[in-house]
Amino acid sequence: MKLPFRKKEKQVNPKKEKKRKVKTIGKRKKSVVFLWILLLSSLAFGIYKNFTAIDQHTVHEREIVESHIVDTTAIESFTRNFVKDYYTWENESEALEERTEKLTDYLTEELQSLNTEMVREDIPTSSSVQNINIWSVTEETENTFSVVYSVQQKITEDKDSSLTNATYRIVLYQDEQGNLVITQNPTLWNSPNKSDFTPEHAESDDTLESETTEEVTEFLETFFASYPTATEKELTYYVKSHALPVIEKDYTFSELIHPVFQEQDNQIKVWVTVKYLDESTKATQLSQYEFLLEKDPNWMIVK
Repeated sequence: MKLPFRKKEKQVNPKKEKKRKVKTIGKRKKSVVFLWILLLSSLAFGIYKNFTAIDQHTVHEREIVESHIVDTTAIESFTRNFVKDYYTWENESEALEERTEKLTDYLTEELQSLNTEMVREDIPTSSSVQNINIWSVTEETENTFSVVYSVQQKITEDKDSSLTNATYRIVLYQDEQGNLVITQNPTLWNSPNKSDFTPEHAESDDTLESETTEEVTEFLETFFASYPTATEKELTYYVKSHALPVIEKDYTFSELIHPVFQEQDNQIKVWVTVKYLDESTKATQLSQYEFLLEKDPNWMIVK
């Protein structure tokens, strides 16, 4: 029996799927490698610094200014002598020549030449120094000092005379041997004036018992009545640790003026003006005191 003929169907093989390429990003790029190296290097450096770090402390610099004391006695004496010779003259040629010769002991050669015309030969006046006040001696630079002074002159012309006052500043140089020379001519300057400062006035403590106030007042009157003539031994009954000096003056006690008392711990602070009559001059002497009183067992001035 013959089987029916079947045409063979062509077998179709399924198409193979193409493999998708997986693109790896940055795995082999040089920049990524560099970043990894940088990261690892930073980490390693940080670990190294952590183990080798040195403690750092904030350093506070303190400037220490060393003060030094300058003895100005020679400068003041030199200045006084100069002022006396510089501001003294007579209207006579011989006296003027003598003055010029004296100034060579104080001035540099340049200043001697500069001052030649200060006092002319035909000057109609004469001058004498009445008073000299030295206000300040200031160290300008090493070995150089400025001096501010005032001078009072009596100026005479014919039969008339008058007083004049002026303030000047000069500059001096002092060498290692202590010798002095004036390097800047007397220049008009200003003198110190009265200050407008007013100190605060203390007021009595209202809480202080009246009995204590009376005791302290009585003690002060007794003490100041004997104080002017008291010896050192007698003062020990009223004063501790030489809080007040021995004066031994012929004063007669008159009264206490406006005493002020303030309680401080176990002590009394006292401000008082004491009125005396000076038996020598017959003038009134007003002495002002500020001290501490303490009761042990009697009242004593302790400071």
